[in-house]
Amino acid sequence: MRIVTAVTTVLMAAVSIAAVPVVAQESLTMSVPPVVSQDHAALLASDSPELAANKQLVYDMYRIVLQGGHWDRAHEFIAEGYIQHNPNAAQGLQGLIDYVRASRPVREIKDVLDLPLIHLMAEGDYVTTAFVRPEKDANGETYYSSWFDLYRIEDGRIAEHWDPMLKSDPKIDPNDKRI
Repeated sequence: MRIVTAVTTVLMAAVSIAAVPVVAQESLTMSVPPVVSQDHAALLASDSPELAANKQLVYDMYRIVLQGGHWDRAHEFIAEGYIQHNPNAAQGLQGLIDYVRASRPVREIKDVLDLPLIHLMAEGDYVTTAFVRPEKDANGETYYSSWFDLYRIEDGRIAEHWDPMLKSDPKIDPNDKRI
């Protein structure tokens, strides 16, 4: 009898533990989008002129090159020896130009980013952007993730970039990731 009770207890515990990921997964698919900044000027502000300039450089590059698709202006923001840690884009300024040309059309340049920017942070020579990234699950339901880019600034140009892109990911146009 004790063995049956012990086995039953173990089985019930296993079932309850197995059920936790299902509940957790269910709550993940119902994620709420992070709050998008409505005041980009406040994000760009800094007590440090150097940090403000670095944030403005990244913001304008995103606005003109990545959102606007103006690959022909990339040299204004990107260093010739640009180091790219996105496995789907080649190294150097030309690698970024080729990536942008292949992944998006040229669009009107807007005064502010239309992309769902959460935050823009600068520390030393580094600037980080955080964006909301809407996606679809296997059932076609929208869920929200976040996308982070880290840039290193050197001599007034973006010299290095990191993001979470996987080699298996297709090239993306961030304009397709609006809320």
